[in-house]
Amino acid sequence: MKIAIAGKGGVGKTTVSGTLARALSRAGHTVLALDADVNPMLGVSLGIGAEQTDLLLAARQAVASGEAGHEPTLEGLVERFGADAPDGVRLVVASRMDVINPGCWCCGVNPENLVRDLEHGERTVLCDLEAGLGTLERLEPGQVDVVLVVTNPTGKSLEVARRAIELISDRAEIIVLANRVRGDADLEVIRDVLGDRELVVIPEDPVIVAADREGSAPIDSGADAPGVAALVRLADRLAGAPVLA
Repeated sequence: MKIAIAGKGGVGKTTVSGTLARALSRAGHTVLALDADVNPMLGVSLGIGAEQTDLLLAARQAVASGEAGHEPTLEGLVERFGADAPDGVRLVVASRMDVINPGCWCCGVNPENLVRDLEHGERTVLCDLEAGLGTLERLEPGQVDVVLVVTNPTGKSLEVARRAIELISDRAEIIVLANRVRGDADLEVIRDVLGDRELVVIPEDPVIVAADREGSAPIDSGADAPGVAALVRLADRLAGAPVLA
């Protein structure tokens, strides 16, 4: 199964991605997490820690700086440039570049190529996309199975979510995550823009707020906290979904 997490910058999609990756692994999935954001912080939400996350090199940067040789295969790239996170999650940092069909994987690694060509099989590939709509615009039907669109009850994030849903409605299954919801008034704001679409509600959670502030993984701080528990339930739902070819 391939899962992409999208949304406006600042809506909490990296925290969602890290918590889901850990929860899916705990549910028995072999999880490969891809950090495709321009400011790669998925390692923090996975529990690697801020200092270690800063040390992670994207494959393209490692080759360009001379710190690593070329890697001709995609699985070799995952092995060579990946990092191990808690609960057995494997993390790879992607990078943006203009070469769409490069001579080797490490010189052309970008979110589109990784999502398109990584074999998933019994492995779950989860990609924290760059903020906004750029990568979504380039996704083709069948490249991912599920897109999780994360939004807050704010005008700008809802507009990005609305446009994201329009972009990919015929390309993948869509699940909308209403994040940092404080009550019925917030839900009403979201439904006014997105209509009666099913929402997975992630309530405002002080445990998540504290973990983000401290640079730790929310799932380590309190798996039973309301927001974390909602993401664990979503992971259980995704873990039970059929794996698409």
